[in-house]
Amino acid sequence: MADIMPPNMLNERPRTPAGLLSNQEKDRLIERGFLGLYRWYTARSQETRNWNPDQSFDWRAMSKTLPPEIITVIQGFFAVEQYAPDFTSQLMHVVRRSHGRSHFQLRWGSEEEKHADAWENAVLFSEQRSPEWIAEYKERLRSQVWELPFPDAIHNLAYTVFQERATQLNYLNMMKIAQGKSEKPHLAGVTDAVLAKVSQTIAVDEAAHYNFFLEGLRMYLYYYPERTLESIKNVIGQFSMPAAQLVPDWQEFYETVYRAGIYGPRDFNRDVMQIAFRNLGIESRKALEEGIKKTREVPDFDGANHKTTAIFDTFDYGQVEGDVRRLHVKIQEYEKSFGMDRLDPTVFVENPAVPKKDGQAADD
Repeated sequence: MADIMPPNMLNERPRTPAGLLSNQEKDRLIERGFLGLYRWYTARSQETRNWNPDQSFDWRAMSKTLPPEIITVIQGFFAVEQYAPDFTSQLMHVVRRSHGRSHFQLRWGSEEEKHADAWENAVLFSEQRSPEWIAEYKERLRSQVWELPFPDAIHNLAYTVFQERATQLNYLNMMKIAQGKSEKPHLAGVTDAVLAKVSQTIAVDEAAHYNFFLEGLRMYLYYYPERTLESIKNVIGQFSMPAAQLVPDWQEFYETVYRAGIYGPRDFNRDVMQIAFRNLGIESRKALEEGIKKTREVPDFDGANHKTTAIFDTFDYGQVEGDVRRLHVKIQEYEKSFGMDRLDPTVFVENPAVPKKDGQAADD
């Protein structure tokens, strides 16, 4: 009886076609997935990446004769990571109502804090910047506040996927230089075991961060494909590394990073954007933009779901569904390890909005 409404109230009923998930249910499933992913991530982090920025490296053995270009890059890494408190607090404000995402941001912030301390130690123990200089520079950096690049959670989630991959790439390429593997003549012969270990250790953290945000973005892509693809398009259209407008000597840092072969526009296109697209089942930037344009040109009549059907041609939905299913299996195995599966298990729920292939029954 509660579902019986007078005729004048019918237009106020939710316009969710029969058999489809409501937005409220989609949101619940995504939030539950984030919570399970956060719990799994925390256990994994504590088990495999519990390092200390002061005691995990032989700082006394760091080279005192690194070339100026390397010091400029290390100083830039240190500068960007100084905004870890802003990165954490600003993102926390956007996702604070989500248990999984807000608690992950606290965990993420604690790991980024270690990165900041490790890069500061690298600058200090290079002995090419004095403690007084570092203190003054740090004060100058922290006098400004980093702001979110986008106002909503889904855009910022998409941004962090690309940003974390780009940061990981920066540190991996610094590791190669410190291992004596640079292809640049002016850096030939540069080696430093301490710097190589620092770069590798932090790069592993950044890879873990990338994977967390990627898993989250996949869940949004699975349940909200059109909105998520639109956010990805907007992000890559105006992507820049964090704190680019705040670090006082950013241009020198950027040019040095580029000349050293660490990071540049080609690296973003080839090793950041294309890698993330491959992980998300997106063929290319062109395919993404054309798919969204095509979707917008299709009329969206109530109950017809034409827009939803059109968007599925933009990316490999089957790949995304498979990845989301595998994420839930991973979460479920973790929950079994401490008995949560018996009381409150995380369950995968298929999105019935996906169009069935020819010959496939609707209830398969």
